[in-house]
Amino acid sequence: MKTLCLLRHAKADRAKAGQDAPALSDHDRPLVPRGVAAAGLVGRSFKQHALHPHLVLCSTARRATETARLILAELDAPPPVESERGLYLCGAQALLKRLNEAPDSVDTLMLVAHNPDVHILSVALAAHGDKTLRGALQDKFPTGACAVVTFDTACWRAVASGEGRLTAFILPRTLV
Repeated sequence: MKTLCLLRHAKADRAKAGQDAPALSDHDRPLVPRGVAAAGLVGRSFKQHALHPHLVLCSTARRATETARLILAELDAPPPVESERGLYLCGAQALLKRLNEAPDSVDTLMLVAHNPDVHILSVALAAHGDKTLRGALQDKFPTGACAVVTFDTACWRAVASGEGRLTAFILPRTLV
């Protein structure tokens, strides 16, 4: 069985130019304090859900790498992180292609990326599971949220649309 933690980065700065500072590029936007707090809550929730990723694939965007770092800081044994520019606003199909290339020795994988890619992919993958959770997932994928999807396969290359079971949808606003 394979478990995928599909995570949207936490809340980030809007990068508007101000009087005293030029606008940041979209790629360089940092987390805002609300995003920092949310990432910590999600990390603690990973412990509660007994989620222990063996590998993290992360977009190189600053808001994604900061989110991953803060979540992993909450875990007892943080896994290796592979930061990849190709995960930055690449489209849901490109994310799926990258998942299909993950090593089969990895049972639990965390992917940190962006919307709409994360939302589209999670809805496509999670065809099974609790109807209420799937409805919430279809509705919206907020910043900092994490869809946990399991697959009855031993190979990441077998992960495909309609094959997953949504086992959790972690929303920062519901965590305390």
